[in-house]
Amino acid sequence: MSMASTSSISLHSLSKLSLRPSARSPRPELGFFGLPCPGYCAHGVLRARPGLAQNKPKFFRYGGLVIVAASASGSSRSRRAYGEAQREGSSLTAAAPLKQVASFAVPAGVFVVVTFVLWKLVEKLTMPKQGTPSKIENKSPTQGMKWSFAAGTNLLSNLNAKIERQSKLKINEFAKELRSFSSVDMSGRNFGDEGLFFLAESLGYNQTAEEVSFAANGITAAGIKAFDGVLQSNIVLKTLDLSGNPIGDEGVKSLCDILVNNTGIQKLLLNSTDLGDEGAKGIAELLKKNSTLRILELNNNMIDYSGFTSLAGALLENNTIRNLHLNNNYGGALGANALAKGLEGNKSLRELHLHGNSIGDEGAHALTSGLSSHKGKLALLDIGNNSISSKGAFHAAEYVKKNKSLLWLNLYMNDIGDEGAEKIAEALKENRTLTTIDLGGNNIRAKGAAAISPVLKDNSVITTLELGYNPIGPDGAQALAEVLKFHGNVKTLKLGWCQIGAKGAESVADMLRYNTTISILDLRANGLRDEGAVCLARSLKVVNEALTSLDLGFNEIRDDGAFAIAQALKTNEDVAVTALNLASNLFTKFGQSALTDARDHVFEMSEKEINIFF
Repeated sequence: MSMASTSSISLHSLSKLSLRPSARSPRPELGFFGLPCPGYCAHGVLRARPGLAQNKPKFFRYGGLVIVAASASGSSRSRRAYGEAQREGSSLTAAAPLKQVASFAVPAGVFVVVTFVLWKLVEKLTMPKQGTPSKIENKSPTQGMKWSFAAGTNLLSNLNAKIERQSKLKINEFAKELRSFSSVDMSGRNFGDEGLFFLAESLGYNQTAEEVSFAANGITAAGIKAFDGVLQSNIVLKTLDLSGNPIGDEGVKSLCDILVNNTGIQKLLLNSTDLGDEGAKGIAELLKKNSTLRILELNNNMIDYSGFTSLAGALLENNTIRNLHLNNNYGGALGANALAKGLEGNKSLRELHLHGNSIGDEGAHALTSGLSSHKGKLALLDIGNNSISSKGAFHAAEYVKKNKSLLWLNLYMNDIGDEGAEKIAEALKENRTLTTIDLGGNNIRAKGAAAISPVLKDNSVITTLELGYNPIGPDGAQALAEVLKFHGNVKTLKLGWCQIGAKGAESVADMLRYNTTISILDLRANGLRDEGAVCLARSLKVVNEALTSLDLGFNEIRDDGAFAIAQALKTNEDVAVTALNLASNLFTKFGQSALTDARDHVFEMSEKEINIFF
C-alpha cells in the first residue's frame, strides 16, 4: 500500500474486502468531521456493490481525499500480497488495519491543521482592530466637507486640493464681477449660504451692478442674513433674483425686513422658493411700507387663500407696484375674489399674472368684476389654465367690452369651446385696444374659428392671434385664411396642433401669396406631409416681403416636400424668410442636403442668411 502524490490511497484487495473493527471499536469507522465512512454497512463491513464490473477500481471520496480500491483482476502483486497476509500471524493481521488507518488519517489531519491555521490568519488580517476608532467616525457630519462653486457641491476634504483652490479662485472671480459689470448672472453655481456670505461683502461696497441673479444656488433662510446691512446701504442694485432657492417663509420674512429700508431694488424675483402664506404675509407688510418695488414675481409657490388675502390688503395701500406674478399657486376662487377687492382701490397695477390658480368660472366672475372697478389702467391679464368654461368666458368678454386699456388677454389652456369663442369675438368687435389674444388649447373647433375670423377683417389693432392646440381643422383654417388674405393687421399667427392637414395648408398657402402683414407663422404638428409642404413651397416662390419665420416642425414631411421647399428658396431671390424650422420630420439626409444647398445658394446670391433647423 502506498500514498500517491495526488493524496489518493490505493487499497489493493479483492472484490470483497472486509475491514472488521476490533473489539475496542464496535462502531463503524468514522470519516472526516466524525461522520461514518460511506460504503460501510451496519456491521462495519465494506461490501462490493453487486452488478458492477469487477475489473473497475472503486473510488471512495473523503473531502479532497480519494480512496481507490483495486479489483481482484489486478496485478499478480496484489495476489502475492494477499497470500503473504494470510500466512502471517495474528499480530500482523491486527497491525494491517492500523497501518491503513494511519496512512489515511495522518494526511487528513495535516490538511485540517493547515486549513485551520490559514483561516485564522485570514480572519486576523481582514477583521478591523478593536479599540482603535476610525478617523471618519470621530468626525462630525459637517467636518471634512467643503462648499464648491463648481457643479457638484460639498466636496470631501480628502479629495484633490486642486478643486478646492479652483473653487476659491472662482468665488473671487464672482466678487470681481460684482464690482465690474452692471449685470451679473450667478445662477446655478451651487455656492450655498457660505458663498453668499462671501459675495455679500462685495455687493455691499458695489456701485456698479444693477442686476444680480443668485438663482438656484442652494441658499436657505440662514443665508438670507448675509444681506443684512448690505441691501440697506446699496442703492445701485435694481434687480435681485433669488428664484429656485429653498429659503421658505422664514427666509422671505428676513428678506422683507431687510428690504423695508431699501430704496434701490425695483424688481424682486422669488419664484420657486417654497413660499407659503406666512411668507406672503411678510411680503404684504413690505408692500405697505416700500415705495420703490415695481415688479414682484412669486410664481410656483404654495400661496393659498390666506396669502392672497394678505396681498390684496397690501394692494389697497401700495400705489407703486406695477407687475404682480402669482402663476401656479393655490389661490382658487376665494383667492381671486379677495384679490379683486384689493384691485378695486389700487391705481398702479399694470400686469396681473394668475396662470394656473384654479379660479374657475366663479373666480373669473369675481376677478373681472373687481377689475371693472379698477381705478388704474391694467394692460395685461393672464388667467390661463384656470378651468374656465364658456360661462367664465362670458364674464371675461364683458370685461373686454368695457376696458379701454387692456393690451394682452391670455385665456390659454381653458375650456371655453366654440360658445366661449363666439362671446370673445363679440367683445372684440367693440374693443379697440387688445393687440394680443391667446385662445390656445380651448377646444375651439371650426365654428369658433369662423366666429373669430370676421372680427379680424375690420380690426387693425390685433397683431398676435394664438389659436394653437384647438381642433379647428381645414375648415377653420380656410375661414381664417379667407379674411387674412386681404384684411387685418395680424403679424403673428399661431396654428400649431390644429389638425388642418394638407387641405388646410393649401388655404394658408393661398393666403400667403397675397398677405402683406404676417411675419411669423406657426404650423407645427398639423399633418401637412409632402402635399402640404409642396403647397407652401409654391407660395414661397412668389414675392413675399413679410414672412420671416415659418415653423413646419412635426409635420411628417419627407424628401419630396424638402426638395420642393429647397427649390422655392433658390427660385425666389427676394425671399424674406430668415428662420425655417423643419425639426422632427421624416426626410433623409438627401432632403437635408438639398435644403442646406438652397441655404448656401441664397447666401451666395443675395448674402441673406436663412437659419434652417432640422
